[in-house]
Amino acid sequence: MDLNTVEDWVAAVDAEQLRRVHDGDPAVAVVAGGTWLFSTPQPHLRTLVDLTTLEWEPFTVTDGGLELAATCPIGVLDRIPLPAGWAARPLFRQCVRALLASPKVRSVATVGGNLCTALPAGAVTALTAALDGVAELWAADGGVRHVPVEKFVTGNRSTVLGPGEVLRSVRLPAAALRSTTASRRSSLTRGGRSAALVVGRRDPDGGFVLTVTASTARPEVFRLPTTPRPDELAAAVERRVAGAWWDDVHGAPDWRRATTLRFAAEIAEELA
Repeated sequence: MDLNTVEDWVAAVDAEQLRRVHDGDPAVAVVAGGTWLFSTPQPHLRTLVDLTTLEWEPFTVTDGGLELAATCPIGVLDRIPLPAGWAARPLFRQCVRALLASPKVRSVATVGGNLCTALPAGAVTALTAALDGVAELWAADGGVRHVPVEKFVTGNRSTVLGPGEVLRSVRLPAAALRSTTASRRSSLTRGGRSAALVVGRRDPDGGFVLTVTASTARPEVFRLPTTPRPDELAAAVERRVAGAWWDDVHGAPDWRRATTLRFAAEIAEELA
């Protein structure tokens, strides 16, 4: 879609220029893949700031974990050469495939775009929240802060980003990447948008983490010292989410609730 109100395109070359141009003015937006930005009218925008010209490395693998740049294409995620000991490797492919998009779109859409758009069905939100991801945010005044992904997305199309703030990267710790994972996904139609996307994780120390997305407006993360009984986990999910199941054309709340609780029980049984 043409954004006919945009008057200027700025190719950012360093952090200083980025801060100077993206200073909190609501008429200015940053763009990387742009797959969502150009899919709908943006009549308030006058300037777009290109993040790809900063040439951030898409990903960096270290002994301490994995860092994903905000500009990393989603299609790259399941091709990252992760160490053999990182048992969570299958989850990358599962979450990439959960994204309602063609391979062509996945090759352009970015990690940062998926997180910052903050749709309940965000596949990158599910992946990074489930693996204890921490977002690095750059402020317009030069400050840097770090926010867990489970707290970064606060609701449908809502994040903690302040005026002029930019998502730089997401770090996934090696401890979480060494965990065994299990996931379940459901949608109303084959290849449709996720209506429930649930990820379980059993850590090497025996700890258990369940992350619920798509059926809730924001990620709901449950942390337990051991793998719970299936009925206990389903009950814990029910208590916290209660009447806040997400409701849109991709699934009714009662169906999302039943599906999510079933998935939680299945994952607890699988990882026990």
